Amino acid sequence: MSSSHAQGAQAVHSAVTTDLRSLAHRHPARPAPVFVAQDRAAVLTLSGMRDADVRRVVRRKLATQHQDELEDTLFVEELGLCNAVRVDVAVVNGDFSGYELKSARDTLTRLPAQVAVYSKVLDYATLVVAENHLKNARRIVRPWWGVEVVRVRQGVVVLEEARIAKPNPGVDKSSLVQLLWKAEALAVLERLELDRGVRSRPRDAVWSRLADSLELDELRFEVRSALKARRGWRDGPERAGRGETLPREGTLSRFLARRIR
Repeated sequence: MSSSHAQGAQAVHSAVTTDLRSLAHRHPARPAPVFVAQDRAAVLTLSGMRDADVRRVVRRKLATQHQDELEDTLFVEELGLCNAVRVDVAVVNGDFSGYELKSARDTLTRLPAQVAVYSKVLDYATLVVAENHLKNARRIVRPWWGVEVVRVRQGVVVLEEARIAKPNPGVDKSSLVQLLWKAEALAVLERLELDRGVRSRPRDAVWSRLADSLELDELRFEVRSALKARRGWRDGPERAGRGETLPREGTLSRFLARRIR
């Protein structure tokens, strides 16, 4: 390993260490187990609940939960993973978390496949599910997944925490690295002087080199940093609380993302 490579690796390690040490300061205490949407007109009955109603209460809960760290938190809706599924709502800060939403009108047909992919990539995963699906859904998600139940009480949407999400014990580097655009992955390899021989090769080769070159925590850090720094997303406001809009730009991204307003 060259001296500059060693210095680059040490810089990544130091950044990861600093990032991990500051997590407790960046993340506020967990919210109360019950969150109520302040919108009585949103839905009147469980059977009338729509995806938009569930999404609305989740947005408000996340905005409240992360209100003290908005500058370092990215919210993305419909984030693609492994060219296979989309996370309904992703949260990127000191962790990479995802929320899968199932309203009363949804089915659980796709949930097993979604759980399999989410569990390869996310640090934390939470299923937000209408109470009519709760029993069957809990049999599908893995023990470390969080579960939040959407209920309707006197016309008000109520979100109740049934199980707290725990750290994912099985993040897969070869899946996680696919969140990076080729240029982003190459930039990391260049910094570590490991890009030789892959610069002109297909994206899969670049991903493979990077996944083999970094420890899991280092790769997590690089992916989170790239997502938060990224420009050129296809549509949506740039970041919660800033009110500015990104232009639609042609990119190599496979992701269609709408950032939470």
